[in-house]
Amino acid sequence: MAMPTHIVAVGGLVEDDNGNILLVKTHHNGWVFPGGQVEAGENLMDALVREVKEESGMDVTVSHLVGVYSNTAQYKWHDGVTDIPTKVMFDFVCKPVGGKLSVSDETTDSRWVAKDEVLDLLTGEAYHTRYLDYLNKDGQVHYKEYVTKPNFEVKVERTV
Repeated sequence: MAMPTHIVAVGGLVEDDNGNILLVKTHHNGWVFPGGQVEAGENLMDALVREVKEESGMDVTVSHLVGVYSNTAQYKWHDGVTDIPTKVMFDFVCKPVGGKLSVSDETTDSRWVAKDEVLDLLTGEAYHTRYLDYLNKDGQVHYKEYVTKPNFEVKVERTV
């Protein structure tokens, strides 16, 4: 039996003391909240702190888990050749503790956005769905399975 292959990723819903949310603009995905793949030997929270710093220049502490998301779509990367496996994503609320807004090789802009304007900027229904779970602060962890290709569809939705 072949071992399954999944990308494990983290996302940071970074909220400042004024209630603004940190967004970054990426080359391929437009405006998103910062995050990315967990590297071999790295734990989820260290990966998130690293990814937020790399993409936005901000230092953060991780507060609590908002949701776990499975993107079970398999599709080709932007190069049209590379197969992208299914993904498991963990979204956490974070607080900024330092740093300075900047960009990286992956981002072209980073900014603080008023909480009620975030949905106007976020690119993609998956990010909208995950952000709405963050706004729905009901004390439970959200779980969703969805596919993003060819069309966005939530297949499983529950809280735990």
